[in-house]
Amino acid sequence: MKLSDFKYSVPDKLIAQYPTRKRGDSRLMVLNRSAQKIEEKHFRDIIQYLNEGDCLVVNETRVFPARLTGIKDKTQAEVEIFLLRELEKDLWEVLVRPARKVRVGNKLNVGGYLNCEVVDNTVSGGRVVRFTYDGDFNDIIEKIGKVPLPPYIKRKVENVDKERYQALFAKKRGAVAAPTAGLHFDKKIIKKIENHSIKIVPVLLHVGLGTFRPIVVEDLTRHKMDSEYFEISEESAKIVNETKNRGGRILAIGTTVVRVLESVITTDGHVKSDRGWTDKFIYPPYDFKVIDMLLTNFHMPASTLLMLVCAFGGSEFVFKAYRKAIRERYRFFSYGDAMLVL
Repeated sequence: MKLSDFKYSVPDKLIAQYPTRKRGDSRLMVLNRSAQKIEEKHFRDIIQYLNEGDCLVVNETRVFPARLTGIKDKTQAEVEIFLLRELEKDLWEVLVRPARKVRVGNKLNVGGYLNCEVVDNTVSGGRVVRFTYDGDFNDIIEKIGKVPLPPYIKRKVENVDKERYQALFAKKRGAVAAPTAGLHFDKKIIKKIENHSIKIVPVLLHVGLGTFRPIVVEDLTRHKMDSEYFEISEESAKIVNETKNRGGRILAIGTTVVRVLESVITTDGHVKSDRGWTDKFIYPPYDFKVIDMLLTNFHMPASTLLMLVCAFGGSEFVFKAYRKAIRERYRFFSYGDAMLVL
């Protein structure tokens, strides 16, 4: 398929700028693939579509405040520093803005707590910087960094984002973007699911900035995903395999979970415990080996996330749902409403 097959227009007013008042207040559009039927519900109704013995797989990555502001030591110019990933102790790959004014050898002070020197350029136009500081780096970042909201949220970071741009499943820091399907779950919904003998098991994928990086080639076979770090434990792999073996269903909470599970599939159709880096790119047509259901949000046009959803739900059916969502004024993207594909 081609990039142009996944383009559509969404009115700006439907791009959610804030989360719902409470977790679980989102609307839920349910797509039944076998019946080709679309239902409209609220997220708290998700339990209606789950059976005893099913298994939810969630991403336990935690978003860290990756946006920093640095001051160049000689010109006092202000520079935005966006942390991408730590290459080794205190050596980070970052994006800087304005990039043209940041060169190898430049030194910056960040919030009075960090100093960094630009030591290299990256292939993707970023920089490699080395930090020096007193104290604990993570504590400093939590103190001076800002929540890395997506570029389509056209406002400054507010207090509400510190809590709500983070799923309740989040435990291990390392993501620069939230796996947004998990944002809908509150404690009450989680408890209700567990009380129905439905297991919730974690995997890990640290979402990188590649989530928002546009595809620039029309031929999708030529696109390469950014590599992102993942983990799946022996216990999680065991529960997923046992669920499949006894006829239970696997519900992936978000596209990141799908990419982890499909990256660790064995020749006999099971998943294995593993950790490492994945650049798995899923687009139609694709033969899914693990998941039976997918919970996701409404995604950006021509994005890799939308392509994965179309691969699972069928492009024609998914776009029919998107057109309905626009007519019915659903909320789109990270803080938007949810879609359950059965």
